[in-house]
Amino acid sequence: MPVVVVESPAKAKTINKYLGSDYTVLASYGHVRDLPPKDGSVDTENGFDMKWEVASDSRKHVAAIAEALKSDDAIILATDPDREGEAISWHLKEALTKRRAIKKTTDVKRVTFNAITKAAVTEAMANPRDIDAPLVEAYLARRALDYLVGFNLSPVLWRKLPGARSAGRVQSVCLRLIVEREMEIEAFKPREYWSVKAILATPRGQEYEARLTVLAGKKLDRYDIENETQAELAVQAIQSRDLTITSVEAKPASRNPSAPFMTSTLQQEASRKFGMGARQTMNAAQRLYEAGHITYMRTDGIDMAPEAVDEARAAIKDRYGAEYVPAEKRIYKNKAKNAQEAHECIRPTDMAKDAASLKISEPDQRKLYDLIWKRTLACQMESARLERTTVEVGSADGQVGLRATGQVVLFDGFLRVYEEGRDDAVVDDDDKRLPQIMQGEKADKRGVTPDQHFTQPPPRYTEATLVKKMEELGIGRPSTYASIITTIQDREYVRKEQNRLFPEDKGRIVTIFLLNFFKRYVEYDFTAALESELDDVSAGDKDYKELLGRFWRDFSAAIAETSELRISEVLDVLDDALAPQLYPPREDGSDPRTCPLCGEGQLHLKSSRSGGFVGCGRYPECRYTRPIGGDAAEAGDRVLGEDEHGNEISLRSGRFGPYVQRGEATEENKKPDRASLPKGWQADDMTLEKALTLLSLPRIIGMHPEGGEIKSNFGRFGPYIMHQLPDEAKPVYANLKEPTDVFEIGMNRAVELLAEKRANPGRGRGAAAKPLKELGEHPQEGGTIAVMEGRYGPYVKWEKVNATLPKDVEPDAVTMDMAVALITEKSAKKGTRKKAAKKPAAKKKAAAKKS
Repeated sequence: MPVVVVESPAKAKTINKYLGSDYTVLASYGHVRDLPPKDGSVDTENGFDMKWEVASDSRKHVAAIAEALKSDDAIILATDPDREGEAISWHLKEALTKRRAIKKTTDVKRVTFNAITKAAVTEAMANPRDIDAPLVEAYLARRALDYLVGFNLSPVLWRKLPGARSAGRVQSVCLRLIVEREMEIEAFKPREYWSVKAILATPRGQEYEARLTVLAGKKLDRYDIENETQAELAVQAIQSRDLTITSVEAKPASRNPSAPFMTSTLQQEASRKFGMGARQTMNAAQRLYEAGHITYMRTDGIDMAPEAVDEARAAIKDRYGAEYVPAEKRIYKNKAKNAQEAHECIRPTDMAKDAASLKISEPDQRKLYDLIWKRTLACQMESARLERTTVEVGSADGQVGLRATGQVVLFDGFLRVYEEGRDDAVVDDDDKRLPQIMQGEKADKRGVTPDQHFTQPPPRYTEATLVKKMEELGIGRPSTYASIITTIQDREYVRKEQNRLFPEDKGRIVTIFLLNFFKRYVEYDFTAALESELDDVSAGDKDYKELLGRFWRDFSAAIAETSELRISEVLDVLDDALAPQLYPPREDGSDPRTCPLCGEGQLHLKSSRSGGFVGCGRYPECRYTRPIGGDAAEAGDRVLGEDEHGNEISLRSGRFGPYVQRGEATEENKKPDRASLPKGWQADDMTLEKALTLLSLPRIIGMHPEGGEIKSNFGRFGPYIMHQLPDEAKPVYANLKEPTDVFEIGMNRAVELLAEKRANPGRGRGAAAKPLKELGEHPQEGGTIAVMEGRYGPYVKWEKVNATLPKDVEPDAVTMDMAVALITEKSAKKGTRKKAAKKPAAKKKAAAKKS
């Protein structure tokens, strides 16, 4: 029986169902080989030769394929139909050849299919081909570039910027987008303007809204009414005049449906409609593809197969009627920059089946399939027909003019099924319905209202708008968007709040460093041009080693030049580059670099393991610090008052957040009393009373009935109480749920909590934690998989593997498929570390010989 190899067990199961017992279908579980994370894996001195290593957890899968080949000397490589899939097939062939499982007599074939359906798989098997060498070379070039940038640039960051974790060829450019958008927001100066709206009524009593467009006979621009005084004059001008309808114009209009999904638009729409991150979207799409429900989900293409268009039109006719099917088929052509190997759009494999008929149980998969199904049907439906109406209202003297707009949907067309979401809410007056209004009739005034507005800064990126921007610039490819965005969040360069992406201080510092010392390599056009060259390699039009040679010649020179710099020199350059953001002008006109605490030292950018911060140059005499974002006043630093002994109590901003302090550091008291603000406490709400309460901790709750004081306080992991009995070797700690419990918990409750803790140590070291969610047995390997609560957040646990959940995934939303994917990814990383752990044993052996 020929051996068929695919990436995942789910895909293997579906394909095996179509091929039957004549084939042995096995899974490689993704990539089987990678570059070892050590120097020399890409040999720049010898034609960029690459040294590959089979991952420890992949050895058993390669061995299983090799074992299957003993009984049949034929292998069919059926990995995904893209650059990455071609690379996996190539790696499998190379690894099996090295093991001598593939011999000269072995029949090696490569097949691809865009959908896992019986027809597609059967057709692919009937039309095998060889491995596509140019596609593999494009993968090798991309992998070598990523290795050379990451492995050579990251150590420079570690040495020059303590706390910076690493840099990547595309990730750093993506990070630059987020940082520069944040700097735009910080530099933005809002501009005030006013608008005036009137509620008018027809002679029949029907009300509608109109906005002022003409004042004093002049057409108004957006900023013409600058303040409240001008707005009030405009209101009086309207109220003092009779108004008449001068014209009513109705125009037919139409709206066409959006193109079917490709990878980037699917990620954007899933983010807009469901708040799903790029990685979460692709995990769900992967499962749908492997189950045979949708076509391949990593694509730049928006064209549909002719038979799929016919199926969609038939499904539309059956469900909604012939009037919803346009006379001509809709044909979509790709407009994206640098579209890679052309694949079909993302669509259902069976247009007649909606999410309900497929009975998809997993919530993310069900929502995503419904989205894909609706978008695909809508793209082949009739346009929506509208009527847009514009009503002009004016005074007899021509001094005042107002306009009312609205629309009526005459035929809903594709809107019956689907409407594309918007990245940022837009108020559109054209969407309003208007009553019947006749030219020449009076417009009665029911109310005139001035509205104050301020111009808004550009919005922070969401994952959707970031993917859209990267696509516009030609940065990255469908298979990389999710991993790029996940990586910069995992490195804590960026955080996600309310679906918006905020740069962390260390992310900002890394970006400014790269812009000053490696500017060429984070330029948008340079990165896009490199992507274009990689596309040329995949098309067979460019030699990948020549591309690598040109890149390495300039990049290695830049690395060598920067390596000579001292940390102080780097910080001086960054301090100057960030000066407009770090030291904005102060209202009193004083030097923005003067320390607001001591009034003598000069502020300067400093570096720490947690990122960058601003500190006083008189350290350690003055210990003033604040985060790099914003001015001292914005950070909230202020004196709250004095305690009963006359010591000044102040609120300050430190590297690790706001804190309160008693007095100043002196020669006798180098570490004055300090207390960080607990979780949920806001710096703006701090008072002297609250500060003194914090500084008084630990709080003595009272004497335990069996002896010893019970105390409450805040610790590294939150609020707690502690107590030590006379016969105990160390104190017993019990966690409290709420920060307020530290100040409010009474003796009875404290004694009860301590008794429970002593009876059941619970979450102490070595104690078994209770799972948040039990998922069941690992489908391939056996062993229980569960979602646990950890010190650093929830994680998936299977045997000795602990895989942290992505920040945008809730524990309740974790499925077995998602958990297995996270475990597989974590196991691959653990496999590369195990090898390095053998060194201490070797030292011990040498020591034993000497003795």
